[in-house]
Parts: sequence; C-alpha cells; structure tokens
Amino acid sequence: MKHTVMERWDPDAMADFFKILGDKTRLRILMELLSGSLCVMHISERVGMSQSATSHQLAILRRADLVRVTRKGKTLVYAISDEHVRLLLDMAILHLGEEKE
Repeated sequence: MKHTVMERWDPDAMADFFKILGDKTRLRILMELLSGSLCVMHISERVGMSQSATSHQLAILRRADLVRVTRKGKTLVYAISDEHVRLLLDMAILHLGEEKE
C-alpha cells in the first residue's frame, strides 16, 4: 500500500526542522553553500563568524541532514546535502518575492 506524504508527516519533527531553518546564521551558511562546496574557514569568512561558531552551526545543519561533509586530506568540506535543500531555499525565496494583493 502506498503512503501519501500527509499520512507520514510528523508535526513535532517538522516543527523542529523549521526551527533549524529559522536561524539567520544557518540560513546564511546554507545560502553560501548553494554556490558550491566550502571548507569551514571559507564559510566563516563569508558569514563573518569565528570558525568554532561556524562549526557549531554546521554540526546542527549536518544532524538535520541539510549539509553533508567530506574529507579532503585534513580539510572538511561542506556541501548542501541534496536537491531537496536547494528546492526548499528556492521556494522560500520565490514565496517571499511574490507580489501580494
């Protein structure tokens, strides 16, 4: 039997997910990663935060499966985890840019 999305949704999990997306710093990090993979040093420079604060925010994004990390030598490189994240951000931007009646 097929399950629809509405049958599977969990209001608590969804609220927690949107809380993570509700943080300006995390949104700025995600927006920077839309242009491609970056290491913590470059992300922190672009968002104007310390590397430790940036790493903390990246850990939250990683636990929410919004970013993925790969190791290149000694460097950790972060990227948007999948196309769903890109679509979420694109849809939010489009929604907020709509002209209201």
